[in-house]
Order: sequence, then structure tokens, then C-alpha cells
Amino acid sequence: MPAETAALPVAPVSMVWTRLRRAGRDHGGRLLAVVALYGMAALAALVAPWVLGMVIDAVRGGADPGRIDLLAVVIVVGLLFHAGFTLVSVAQSIRFGEGVLAELREEFVRAVLRLPLGTVERAGTGDLVARSGRDIGHLSHTVRHSVPVMAVSTVTVAVIVTAIGLLHPALLLAWAPTLLIIWVSTRWYARRAPDGYIRELATYSDLTQSVTDTVEGAHTLEALGRQLRQTARADAKIRRAYRAERYTLWLRCVWYPPLEFAYLFATACTFLVAGYLHANGMLTVGQIATAVFLSVQMTRPVEQLVDQVDSLMMGFTSLRRLLGVRLAEERPGVSEADADHVPGTVEVRGARFGYTDTEVLHGVDLVLRPGERLAVVGPSGAGKSTLGKLIAGVHAPTSGSVRVGGVDMAGLSPELRRERAILLSQESHVFRGTVAENLALALDAAEVDRDRLWEALAAVDADAWVRSLPDGLDTRVGSGDLTLDPAHVQQLALARVVLADPEVLVLDEATSLMDPGSARHLERSLAGVLSGRTVVAIAHRLHTAHDADRIAVVEDGRVSELGSHDELLARGGSYADLWRAWHGAV
Repeated sequence: MPAETAALPVAPVSMVWTRLRRAGRDHGGRLLAVVALYGMAALAALVAPWVLGMVIDAVRGGADPGRIDLLAVVIVVGLLFHAGFTLVSVAQSIRFGEGVLAELREEFVRAVLRLPLGTVERAGTGDLVARSGRDIGHLSHTVRHSVPVMAVSTVTVAVIVTAIGLLHPALLLAWAPTLLIIWVSTRWYARRAPDGYIRELATYSDLTQSVTDTVEGAHTLEALGRQLRQTARADAKIRRAYRAERYTLWLRCVWYPPLEFAYLFATACTFLVAGYLHANGMLTVGQIATAVFLSVQMTRPVEQLVDQVDSLMMGFTSLRRLLGVRLAEERPGVSEADADHVPGTVEVRGARFGYTDTEVLHGVDLVLRPGERLAVVGPSGAGKSTLGKLIAGVHAPTSGSVRVGGVDMAGLSPELRRERAILLSQESHVFRGTVAENLALALDAAEVDRDRLWEALAAVDADAWVRSLPDGLDTRVGSGDLTLDPAHVQQLALARVVLADPEVLVLDEATSLMDPGSARHLERSLAGVLSGRTVVAIAHRLHTAHDADRIAVVEDGRVSELGSHDELLARGGSYADLWRAWHGAV
């Protein structure tokens, strides 16, 4: 059974409001322009109902047809102005929303790129995929649609309320029962919806992770005959997601009916109050019509305002999840090298580390001299890769310390830590672009030198096949372009390491996708290039151990044997058994 993942954090509500206030300050000018334009559009929209009431009174009073025609022209002009102001205001609000959305998405990407690898491994890819996909989608809808609609509706409601109050303040009382129903029902909904949406989005993350694991491990599941069990687990996660979404749907089903009644009730109350005022000589028949028209006109923006509450809840929750990634970012730490820096030294003292509740390493002690090559061998699951990640600074030990160059890796900034040590695993990646661009990732923009790129390729025996490509270093590779075989992908990754020039290099089966002959040839080529650099090689191929200065045998989370190849063979322990088994198999 796979270990349970530890989901990435969710930002507190205060953090979201702080970010929204900053967006308001940064884009305040455009926001004020949007509000002003919506106000002008709302004022223009009042012309039709207001003048229509005047037309009714004019007809009843036997006014001249020319006056009525003039009032009709005023209505048409008002509608045209309303359409024009609405068009410009919507365009400006979209620009405002897209600007804010672009900033939030860029901040999210930067936060994701600064996540410690260990945090990503514990969280699983499903949570990140759900946040970068579904949550971004919810936030996009909120910013692109809900925010403009709410801006329009808010300004429209304010203008119409003012107009109704000018007809007669008592007409506003007709909306009191409606506002009470809206307030009580929306408050009931708002107290329950946020937690419901948090659960709903969390179940989608879990479901996405399950689907991802199933796709990636499909061949293993088929080989072990575990398809039905995996299908049952997926069905269980789908049921949890269904129940979570059904709960929020139930909340909306309870919330909407009182709202629909309230909107119609407001118009009926307005008609009754206006009729009473007319009976007492305080309103004309035309003003009654205007009041009812305005009440009907206000129903739409009020309904839109309330309808967007659900979208805002989802968008706010999504923003909490997106900003929450920043809480898991790698913290800066020390940004300058220590005065006692001793390049290439590695000291592991009493290091312990565990994933969730399972401890993998149990008090490991290990010291490497500058330029030493250490091979780490042992059975699968013994903790070899975990030890390599601690040395490279990918994980920080739960207790004990790991010092590289005389400085605790946990206290260094990410940039300085990567100058000290780099981990190269078997899972290499080719970015879409040219071969030169893939190699230049290891260098600053000012340091890119094509001769230097060729030297790095030659160091890993990759220059010949790169020269044979159609455009050499300028050949485009990656998705949609030339597909490289796994061995060539790893050679590019090794060339990047040569360019990065770390003090300590941790190779976690970095040549596993090559055939044994090619892998050994490449490792011997690297030996000359990496002269003077401390190397920790984690591998199952024991020829790597044979060529190393020392060998560390890791068993059950501890270093059980440490010494040279000849010393460990003479000792007759676990390494000797591994060597005889491997040598016999070869």
C-alpha cells in the first residue's frame, strides 16, 4: 500500500485579504475608473424607467404629441449611452481582472518552483495538479466573470436605490422583507460553504493523485493482478469526491428557493406601497410605474450579486489553496558562504529521517574527505537514496546534522545549497527547446559559451551524437520535436552537472537507463572530469563500488559497513555476499 500523502497547506483567511488589499492598492486607479464607468452606465439605465413614468403622466394629462416624441427620443438616447458605458466599463474590468489574475498565477508558479523536493514528494503530484488546474480554473472564472458582474451589480443597485428614494423614501421599505430573507438565507449558506468547498477540492486532489499513480503504475498493477483492487480504491475516492460535491450542491438547493421568492416578493411589495402612496396623493400613476419598473430593474443586479456569492466562495477557497503553496516554500536561510568553508567535505552526524510516521534512517554517521568518491550500496529500501537526498540538501534530517563544506545544509539558502551539492537521479528531464538551451539551464545567462557547452558534452561522451543532429546544439528537442532516447537524456543531465560545477555530486543510479558497458564507460569518463570533487554514487551495479575510494553498505537505515573494496571483501560481511552474488551473475 502506498504511503498517505501530506497535502500542501491552505492559506489562512487573513493572508488572502492581505493579498487582495495589495491588489487593490496596485491597481487602484483602474479599479476606480471601472467603478466610475459602471456608475455612468447605471445612471444612463435609469433614463428609460424614469422618462417612461413621465410619458404615462403626460399622456394622462393630454400633452402635445411632440412632447411625447421628444421623451421617446430621450429614452433611446439613454439606452445608447447605457450600452456605450457598459461596453467600455466591461472592457476595463476585464483588463483589471486579467492583470490581477496574471500576477496571482505568476506568484503561484514561482512558489511551486521554490517548493522543496521533499515537500513535493510527500504531497504527491495530485495536489499540485489539482491546484494548478482546477483551482486556477475556479479563480479564473471568479476574476474574469464574477468580479466584473459584482462591480456592475453593486454600482447599479446603489444608483437604483438612490432613484427609488428620490421618488419617495417609503418605497425603500418595500425591499425590507426581501433583504431580510436574503440576509438570513445567505448567512446560513456562507457559514457552511467554505468548509464544504475545502473538503471538495481536497477530495479532487486525492482523486487526481490516485488516477496519476494508477496510470504511472499500470504495468505493475497488471503484472501483480491488482487491477480490481486498484479499481475499488479509485471507486472509493470517487465516492468521497461525490459526497463532498453533493454536500455543497445540497447547500445551494436549500439556499436558492428562498432567494427566488424574495425577488418576486420585492416587486409585489413595491406595487402595494406605491399604490398606498398614490391613494394618499403622494405619487402619480406615472411615478407608480417608474417605481415598479425600478424595482423590477433592481431585481436583476441583486440576483446577480447573490448568485456570485457561490462563485466568490469557490474562488476565495481556490485562492487560499494557491497562496497556501507559499507557506511550504523553501525559506531563504544563509545567503553567503561561511568563513570556515572547507570545499568538498561532508559530515553526517547522528542523522535521522522519516517519511510521515516511518523512520528510514536511524542515526547515520558518515564523514567524507574533499575529493573522495564514496559508493553507497545495499538492498532496496535500506535508505540509500534517502541518505543521498540528505547529503544533497533535498531533505533536512529530523534530528542530527548534515554539513557540507563545514556548514549545515539546512541553514543555507537554496541557491547556496545547490552550489554546494547537486543530486542527479535516474529521472532526468528534457525541456522543450534546443539542446543548447537545455544545457544552459545550469549557467547564468551571461555565462553561456558554446565552446563551454561542447566541453561539457565531450566530458560525458555526448559530443559525437549531438554533432550528428540536424542542427547540432540548435536542434530542437522535447515534446513535439526530436525525441531523445533515455540514455541521451541522462547524458544531457550529466553535462548540466558538469556545467553547474558543484562541490559535492550525488549520483542516484544516474546511469541506470544505459547498458552496463556504456554506463561504465561514461562513469570512467566522468572520473577525469570530476577530479577533485567529492562524489557520492548510489547504485546497484557494483562495478561503481569497485572503482570508489570507499564503500558504505546501508542496511535497515544504518551504515553497517564502511571501507574500501578490498577491505570489505576481506571482512566477509554483507558487501562480500553482494559482490559474490553480483559477480557470479555477471
